[in-house]
Amino acid sequence: MTASSQAAPPSPAPAEAPTIVARGITRSYGTGAGAVTALDSVDLDIARGRFTAIMGPSGSGKSTLLHVLAGLDEVDQGSIRLDGTEITDLGDDALTRLRREQIGFIFQSFNLLPMLSAEQNILLPLELAGRRADRAWLDTLTSAFGIADRLTHLPSQLSGGQVQRVAIARALVTSPAVVFADEPTGNLDSRTTEEVLDFLRLSVDEFGQSVVMVTHERDAAERADRIITLADGRIAGDEDLRGQR
Repeated sequence: MTASSQAAPPSPAPAEAPTIVARGITRSYGTGAGAVTALDSVDLDIARGRFTAIMGPSGSGKSTLLHVLAGLDEVDQGSIRLDGTEITDLGDDALTRLRREQIGFIFQSFNLLPMLSAEQNILLPLELAGRRADRAWLDTLTSAFGIADRLTHLPSQLSGGQVQRVAIARALVTSPAVVFADEPTGNLDSRTTEEVLDFLRLSVDEFGQSVVMVTHERDAAERADRIITLADGRIAGDEDLRGQR
């Protein structure tokens, strides 16, 4: 595809309209002398249509931060708003609906269902949400990820690279407000790591997707637009990498 025929990159969203706004979020585990503060009054905005990486050593709170932002774990105190919705006030049913409709997930193991075809795996979030598939959007995703000719295949019939592309397409198929990627390159060789990062980058640059990736790998984080570094449950660094591209 020539440069002139490619979709134009999305216009930068205004700074006042981030997709996630978190204020004063705190999360502790345990009680008494054994209590551990995983997040300590964290303030954070996640920009719309950008690729944000979260780094930090083991125990820094990066995975806890991803889990609370995605509504997978509760906070002890603080506010988290996703596209204007206060998720800390939602009950279990409302949180489940929000995750199905507004959040995409990419896991380290990719978690495809072995009895479903590639297409069925991609469309599963829509089926669970009771939504009709947009065939044009499905065609766009599968063509961009080079898996349009593999949709009838089971995961066991796909290469490792094809499996991760199916998983990324599944995360994008609902057009979520944000995609969370939890150590998506942690168990991959260098070539497959580059492919995963390429497709995450493409989802931001071509489709305007907001992506938040937790990683312990500096090289992977540097593919993002921004790197947030955590230490002892607090933000210890915040780098804007857009000017370095």
